[in-house]
Amino acid sequence: MTVAVRSFAKINLGLYIGAARADGYHDLRTVYQTIALHDVIRVSVGRGRGIEILCANKDARVPLDSSNTCYRMAERVMEELGAKGRVRIEIEKRLPVLGGLGGASSNAVATMIALERALKNRLSCATRLRIAADVGSDLPLFLVGGTALGVGRGEEVYPLPDLLPVAIVVVTPEVGVSTPKAFADWDALVQGGAELRSAWTGEGARPHTNNNAELCSAGQPGAAVPTLDRLTGAGTSDRLFEVGCALSAWLTDSNNSCYPNTGASAKGGSRVEKLLLDLVRTGIENDFEKVVFPQYPELRDIKGALERAGSRYASLSGSGSTLYGLFRSPAEAAKAASRLRKQGVKAVATSTLTRPKYWKRIFD
Repeated sequence: MTVAVRSFAKINLGLYIGAARADGYHDLRTVYQTIALHDVIRVSVGRGRGIEILCANKDARVPLDSSNTCYRMAERVMEELGAKGRVRIEIEKRLPVLGGLGGASSNAVATMIALERALKNRLSCATRLRIAADVGSDLPLFLVGGTALGVGRGEEVYPLPDLLPVAIVVVTPEVGVSTPKAFADWDALVQGGAELRSAWTGEGARPHTNNNAELCSAGQPGAAVPTLDRLTGAGTSDRLFEVGCALSAWLTDSNNSCYPNTGASAKGGSRVEKLLLDLVRTGIENDFEKVVFPQYPELRDIKGALERAGSRYASLSGSGSTLYGLFRSPAEAAKAASRLRKQGVKAVATSTLTRPKYWKRIFD
């Protein structure tokens, strides 16, 4: 039996890069948001041994050996479940490679979910999260979905109240940005004495979270939901206090927040428009823009084109090269995407995915 799973993308709503750590990683703070763009992963288990990876699109940048995150994930799942057989993984790439949309990480988690179904055996939620964090920094996000706070090196994931569904335009330039090089450029910038300020550095209250959200639950209806302390390592949750009240102010409306939303909305504006205005008002941004844009000025130009096309908030996602813009309505997003395509920019209109929608559409 071949099991097909949608492998959804993510964007980063702001990304703060902290100090380099002793393990070679950096402390990060970001808000992850899953979106409707996706790859498709097909997994089957037959007689024999080993792991075979195929890329339906024959993209030379997708490794077909043990360096692929899907390979490493399949290896870990088979070992953890004590399963035997030859695993065949087919990757249908629709997301850009080296694009900042988390494609490789999402593919690995989709492989885990599909392999469980193919084997008719399941890992516990805690085991899923542990394996995901071992395989890669932002993999645990895709076991949560929706809107989530990422800290540590990005692997510590805290579910946040879901962002209202927002129309977005995603632009995928042909250029690929190397994440290790982007971090190296950032370190050089910091060592050069550049003064770097961020809206993420303010002290504040812990963001409102929803412990009852259905997390890590694909194929496991009614399963026990992990609490926040089980989603992260011990002794790290105090980092949440550093995020600040401004973050929750635009993530939730005043009726659902742990404190009132202090941002004034536009007269007669919709809740989505208010959220977008609050996002701009906080000054949340992606620190990678400071080093990626000087290296790739065409990406800065695309961000400007998104803003001129009507985006209320535009940003690089991850270390790039993908950029996105948030719009007040699907109609505005579709119009902007069409306008950008006429300018020779590869743009597509889509939307954010809430946590329930994310899990519902994985197998649909």
